[in-house]
Amino acid sequence: MRRVSVREMRSVVGRLGEILKVDGELIVTTRGTPIARVTPVTRRTPLPSHRDLRSSMERLNRGSEEVIRADRDGQ
Repeated sequence: MRRVSVREMRSVVGRLGEILKVDGELIVTTRGTPIARVTPVTRRTPLPSHRDLRSSMERLNRGSEEVIRADRDGQ
């Protein structure tokens, strides 16, 4: 983690990619007080497929139309 002042940030913004690759994180300060954290953007984990989600869920013993009808009748 590297700390830089706002003034220093203006001079290092062109090398921001290199700095983040080496240090991993950059803290921007004003008069010694941290005001911002710059971190690299990471890729999000991919969402599982619908097939994988369905296969992991327990099967219903009755059809969804029966469940919905029972829910509506109960209200």
